[in-house]
This record gives sequence, C-alpha cells and structure tokens, in this order.
Amino acid sequence: MGTMKPIPPRPLLPILPYRKPTPGRDYWVVDDVLPDPDGVRARFLAKTDWSQGYPYKPESWPGQRAMPGLSDEELAIVETRVREALGATRLWVGAAPDGQTLNHNCVQVVGIDECEPRPHTDSRTMCRYAAVLYLNPSVPDHCGTGFYRQRLGNGQRGGNTVSPPHANLVEALGTRFVAPDAFVEDVVVPHRYNRLLLYRANLIHSASGYWGRTLDTMRMAAVFFWMV
Repeated sequence: MGTMKPIPPRPLLPILPYRKPTPGRDYWVVDDVLPDPDGVRARFLAKTDWSQGYPYKPESWPGQRAMPGLSDEELAIVETRVREALGATRLWVGAAPDGQTLNHNCVQVVGIDECEPRPHTDSRTMCRYAAVLYLNPSVPDHCGTGFYRQRLGNGQRGGNTVSPPHANLVEALGTRFVAPDAFVEDVVVPHRYNRLLLYRANLIHSASGYWGRTLDTMRMAAVFFWMV
C-alpha cells in the first residue's frame, strides 16, 4: 500500500476589505422597468445571429449574446431609473486608456449546462456601477444574482470589495486561479422578470445560477456598465 501524498496548502491570498451589501447603498432593485418586456423578449427569441461563447467557442464568456440589446428608447427608460436610484445627473460608458470597453447593453442567454457561478468584479477603470435586467418570466428565483465574499482557508470569511489601486479582482488577489470554494454567497437577489438590479461594480458578484437548455427557457438578461 503506497503512502498518500500530502495535500498542498491553499496559497495565502490577500484579504479584501468587507462592505456588507446593503440595499439603497450598494445595490438597488427596480421592478417592472420596461413597459413592454414581452415585446423585448420576443424580439430576441426571433434572433438567429447570436454570437457564441463558451463552451462553443474559445471565449471567456458563456452561452450566447447579442449587441446592442435594448433600443435607444428602451435604454433611455432604464437609464432614467438608474439616475433616479443613484441621484445622478449623468451616466456614461467608460473605456480603458487602450480603448477597451465593456459589453454594455448586451443581451446574454446562458443555459444550465453552459456555465456555473463565476464570482468576479467589473473593472473599476471602466465602470462604477453595473446592472442586470432579467428577461425570462419562467426562470427560477435562484437564478438571480449573488454577492460573494472570500472564504478563507480556515473557514472564516474575508472581504468582498476591490479598492484602489486595483482595477479588478484578479489584480486585487494577484492571481486568477483560486480554489473552487474560495468564495461564498453573502447576499442573493432573486430572479424576477423585468427586474433591474443595479449594483456597485467593485463588489464580488455573479449570476447565482443558470437555467434551461433551449433559447426560450434559458436565463436571458441584459447587462449594463456605467460611469457616474
């Protein structure tokens, strides 16, 4: 009988600052945003020219997506509600010095077999706030959005916020390779049709689950990224 090799210790990662996700301060839930969500959904169900991501193409993003998502009129409705929630007079889409941008106003469709939760933060250099608009009336509650915090090697909880000088979670941790149980859900906002969830982009977050195996049953959502 051979000897078992010892399990290597989990690498020590920086402990991030913690900010309890609080409604009205760190995230905002706005229900019944669009006057005709069924029409928006029907428009995307009729699309045949989706761009494919993982696992169909060697992309980092999963499922299928289409850009632009909402029309100018629909986007104006969403942005009005966002400005009201934040007390902001202006929103704009940011870009990195090298010209790189985020996939603002993009509709994503991801099935249950195409991805799992992937805790991350969005780039602080390109956005301060992000939002997701749920566009499937039949997706279960648990396929909403989760805010996560670190789970340390001893089982204790760490932080959840990326702060300057770091732009994103990879920079803050110094690696993109972490243990599968390195994060734990802290606060989960349930999925609701035509619900807009707005949140601070430097909080660790992820879709909390995916659903469906056909276009009409998969988790469909529009995503947005703004500077303020």
